[in-house]
Amino acid sequence: MRNTARTALTAVTAALIVTVAGGCSGGTGGTAPSKSPAPSVSHGPSGAHSPGATGPSVTAPARITIKDFAFKPATLTVRPGAKVTVVNEDSTAHDVSATGPKAFDTGTIEPGKTVTFTAPTKPGSYPYVCDIHPYMKATLSVR
Repeated sequence: MRNTARTALTAVTAALIVTVAGGCSGGTGGTAPSKSPAPSVSHGPSGAHSPGATGPSVTAPARITIKDFAFKPATLTVRPGAKVTVVNEDSTAHDVSATGPKAFDTGTIEPGKTVTFTAPTKPGSYPYVCDIHPYMKATLSVR
């Protein structure tokens, strides 16, 4: 009886390993892997990958959170043409509007709502504000 239980446990373990490996590699029986673009990567001053750096931040996917009347992160670095999601976690409406040439403008984002915009395709630094609360400022860096 012990050998039967051990054999069954070994078979179940092997089946789980095959299922997990097959799902990760896009094998049969699983969902085909999505073909989404690679996430943006932050590079610190040395050029090294630095996901936990305290300087300019890149999230994967690119995300700006509005909370406590501030944009977080204060500087977000993305690739040209990247999709940027803005989440308003405040109790009042805000917007994200590029200063100077209007490279992007989300329009009003109500409390608890999320919008997405496309980053400019031209590399550069794009300061932005909340037109409703002009003291709220941050920068989108496109590289």
